[in-house]
Amino acid sequence: MIGMALLGCGRIGKVHAHNLARHPAVKLECVYDVMTCAAESTARDVGTRCARSVDEVMADPAIQAVLIATSTDTHVALIIAAAHAHKAVLCEKPIDLDLARAKRCWNDIASLQPTVMIGFNRRFDPSFRSLRERLGAGEIGVPELVIITSRDPAPPPVAYIKTSGGIFRDMTIHDFDMARYLLGDILELQAFGANLVDPAIGELGDIDTAMLVLRARSGALVHIDNSRRCVYGYDQRIEVFGSKGMLRAGNQHATTVESWNAASTRSRDLIERFFIERYAAAYAAEIDYFAACVRDRKTPSPSFADGISALELAEAAVQSLHSARTVQLS
Repeated sequence: MIGMALLGCGRIGKVHAHNLARHPAVKLECVYDVMTCAAESTARDVGTRCARSVDEVMADPAIQAVLIATSTDTHVALIIAAAHAHKAVLCEKPIDLDLARAKRCWNDIASLQPTVMIGFNRRFDPSFRSLRERLGAGEIGVPELVIITSRDPAPPPVAYIKTSGGIFRDMTIHDFDMARYLLGDILELQAFGANLVDPAIGELGDIDTAMLVLRARSGALVHIDNSRRCVYGYDQRIEVFGSKGMLRAGNQHATTVESWNAASTRSRDLIERFFIERYAAAYAAEIDYFAACVRDRKTPSPSFADGISALELAEAAVQSLHSARTVQLS
């Protein structure tokens, strides 16, 4: 059994807590949150104990790995503390909102050869993973065009936007990682943005609607579109067009039942409402994979370097948006 601790008991932390608690290869030794009531509630729900401090977690020899689901501004310090305590790390994205600080984090811990995985959970979605495997097997030949759609059901609260780092670091960063997951290195990017949904988001200097075009090293082109409002649910789709055909991964519905009647044809249930429901299988598979990496002492993917690359694309998108120019990446 792999002894693990959960740091952070907010919305996504609770999802991770339940997945850790029921995993056959993991023993959830404890949970911790600066909000003691959140930690106590989560601990009761999953049948574990509350740690009194991060230091207590890092000093516990029964804990081999930590899952970091705290606020983004704490990620770097916790990754460094865990690495120095010789504990493997699964950290929610992004590593940090500041690219330079994220890079310094790795410089601080690289000599320790730590096991660090970044939580780009969409790589573990069964449909997206199958699409990539079939793409890699040559089913549609050479990929030429990739279309990634990611639209939230409703804008987040203004308080969240204030600390999110902006749509590219908070939301599109998943799509940047998916583009790299499918095509490898990205060489250039151009971003367009608008405020079409929530004026309060614009007042904070952020956008709520975005389109981006990327060029991969292979020459393939990627189109990403994002919106903070989607009235029919959580819209998550990928299409890859190649020299021999096309692969498409569509939205998830609550059931596969279709209704055909005088009012409509092929009417279906609404798509899943938000990320917790849509990516439930992906979050569980992510824990599976991380536990196997810790057990077998394998380097995980997505790695810290993948986290840096996605953050570099987010920074390039911000630059492109403000300059109205294409940004080249090294």
